[in-house]
Amino acid sequence: MENKTLESMLIEANKNVERLAYEETCNMLKQPNTFIIDVREESEVANFGLVKNAIHIPRGLIEFKIELNSSNNPAGINNDSNLLFYCAGGYRSALAANTVKSLGFKNVYNIGGFGEWVDHGGEIEKIL
Repeated sequence: MENKTLESMLIEANKNVERLAYEETCNMLKQPNTFIIDVREESEVANFGLVKNAIHIPRGLIEFKIELNSSNNPAGINNDSNLLFYCAGGYRSALAANTVKSLGFKNVYNIGGFGEWVDHGGEIEKIL
């Protein structure tokens, strides 16, 4: 078995998961059964807030929190949900989205980084 590097894992993730631009993300969020998932660490969310209505699931817990055919998924996520992932810079979200896609979810997207969202004027929520 060939060892993987971070670079090769990111190349694979970016090949497997569609990257949405800000405008595409906004349009997708208008569709029913669409969820935006923040995979940053607790401290990042506490310091900077999160995208409005996002579900926070740290990257290290994603496989434990989202499962195909599970009624225990957060916020009613199901097999047909559109799942939009972001992190700080778009790298962890690519890896998380690729992982969730490998679990069998089909409608999985990387929307990049939190800073990109903010720079485009996207709404955020501060965590108190």
